[in-house]
Amino acid sequence: MNDRNLRYELSGEGAGTIFVINENTGDIHAMKRLDREEKAEYTLTARVINRDTNQSLESPSQFIIKVQDINDNPPQFIGGPFRGSVPEMSPVVS
Repeated sequence: MNDRNLRYELSGEGAGTIFVINENTGDIHAMKRLDREEKAEYTLTARVINRDTNQSLESPSQFIIKVQDINDNPPQFIGGPFRGSVPEMSPVVS
């Protein structure tokens, strides 16, 4: 069977909206910036289908996309201003 007879499908959380699959290559892409504070992980399932018979060629593959956290929010100091000082030559963790 050649690759032109294959079609890749994606289902699960965010499939078709947040995540899309190239039905010819199986490449999966995120269509928006992911934020761990909104959702930490997504569970998706991929299948490969024979275009001629519309039958699955393998068992579906389930996988989890875990969103890594980045420091995307600037620090906020509520109730400030705060003042502090550290004497010169102070030991570490003093």
